[in-house]
Amino acid sequence: MSQRVTFPGASGATLAGRIDRPPGAARAWVLFAHCFTCGKDLEGARRIGEALAARGFGVLRFDFTGLGESEGDFACSTFSSDRADLVAAAAYLRERGEAPAVLVGHSLGGAAAIVAAAEIPEVKAVVTLGAPFAPAHVTHLLEAPGDASEDAQAGGRVEIGGRSFRLNPEFVRDLEAQDPAAALAGLKRALLVLHAPGDRIVGIDEARKIYQAAKHPKSFVSLDGADHLLSAPEDARYAADVIAAWASRYLPASAVEEPEGSVRVTGGSAGFAQSVQAGVHALRADEPLRVGGTNSGPTPYDLLLAGLGACTSMTLRMYADRKGWPLEGVEVRLTHTKIHAQDCAECETQTGQVDQIERVITIRGADLDAEQRQRLLEIADRCPVHRTLEGEVRIQTREA
Repeated sequence: MSQRVTFPGASGATLAGRIDRPPGAARAWVLFAHCFTCGKDLEGARRIGEALAARGFGVLRFDFTGLGESEGDFACSTFSSDRADLVAAAAYLRERGEAPAVLVGHSLGGAAAIVAAAEIPEVKAVVTLGAPFAPAHVTHLLEAPGDASEDAQAGGRVEIGGRSFRLNPEFVRDLEAQDPAAALAGLKRALLVLHAPGDRIVGIDEARKIYQAAKHPKSFVSLDGADHLLSAPEDARYAADVIAAWASRYLPASAVEEPEGSVRVTGGSAGFAQSVQAGVHALRADEPLRVGGTNSGPTPYDLLLAGLGACTSMTLRMYADRKGWPLEGVEVRLTHTKIHAQDCAECETQTGQVDQIERVITIRGADLDAEQRQRLLEIADRCPVHRTLEGEVRIQTREA
């Protein structure tokens, strides 16, 4: 579901990007800015892009000028040129009819996202991941210029991906010329600050400064236990979950809702991931990694069990409320297996295999007596989905 793209950067150099596209219509588009010593293909960036796509967002992540697969000379780039590249990337998406509503910036990319937002009118929300308050914070990564004539007039050197880059003095001067407090005060977009308390590259105090300088609406979420690069898969997925849930509050209502009683399932050009639209509710379906899926959502059988479990719990609640019984809660655990028909005494089919669903119901309510509990177990079998699964079901199929 990842597509390689190229587009012109602010300096005219061709920039390389990756579009992570959801299976169905995108809920909104996200523009991702990578960190100073990173690129679009950094594991953390890739996982966040893929996870956001799995949650219905379209994502463009790209390499800044002179980095990764992008053309240009990194030694001639500055923080301002990175900001301009972000604006150029937004223009590329806009020309495709997919202007970004959310900017996500990692580390120095987060600082660039804050200043670039003012030049991208479609942006409704900005997210920073391990970002410094002042862009000049990254100068501690630079080595002092050496004695060689080539470095004598340089701003320093930096190691990126095992390669050494020489920077011109303008790079450092441009970092120091930025006014982060003014940029945050004038952001006029919702802001989410994500930061790991144990970040050893950009300390947690930088997040405090960002949050204090920004105006509401603003939010802070701790990425407890994560490192600066979000190298653990679970940390990247968690960040994507938080971004998707938080950003949805600032986006227009989905224009792809289905009529009540109708469900639309959309698959992509490859893989098992599916986008599910049920009314105004967007869901996911997928398969586990072990069978070739990406595990971005429940399996079809998981969703089937969820439907039966939800219907069971609702039915018991409705019955208890009608009777005035002190039912405090219901928990339903279900598993699906296939068993040999000959091992099932109650099955009409006597050959091959039959589907078996085991349903274990926990009925909470200290004041319920044994008779009431037994009656509730009997009522569980009257749940409409239960009856559908045990009844005769006809499925009519036609091409749209």
